[in-house]
Amino acid sequence: MSQLNQFKEDCILLLEAGFIAVNQADEDAATKLFKSAELLDPKNTLAKVGFGYLHLHKLELKQAIMKFKEALDIEPENELTQSLMGIALGMVPTMANKGEAILEQTAKSKDPMMKKLSHTAIDFIHRFIKKPPGPAGKGRL
Repeated sequence: MSQLNQFKEDCILLLEAGFIAVNQADEDAATKLFKSAELLDPKNTLAKVGFGYLHLHKLELKQAIMKFKEALDIEPENELTQSLMGIALGMVPTMANKGEAILEQTAKSKDPMMKKLSHTAIDFIHRFIKKPPGPAGKGRL
């Protein structure tokens, strides 16, 4: 384990690369990078957030919510994790109100990027999740 300590400072780089891999739809690389970061620094919640982000991208909402919850149990004030949790919950029609409530709280953040993310997600929930289906979509869900 002492050999791993010399690479502990690289944990953030691995996490950043993992998020980039998710955005590039490279699940294999993202998984390896997040697992490596988790191995180097097991107390860092960003690896859990990264796995949740990966699940969110794949629309595996139940798994994403579970990972975000794990991270929030350790670090409840993390606004990024709160926002991502709100997005994941907001995409589940039966939990959209709970997701929206979380996003309304993160929309009060001092961080302009968190505000923008939260407002965009709330708008998405209103336009596409809470909106009843049109005549052509009636009865399909």
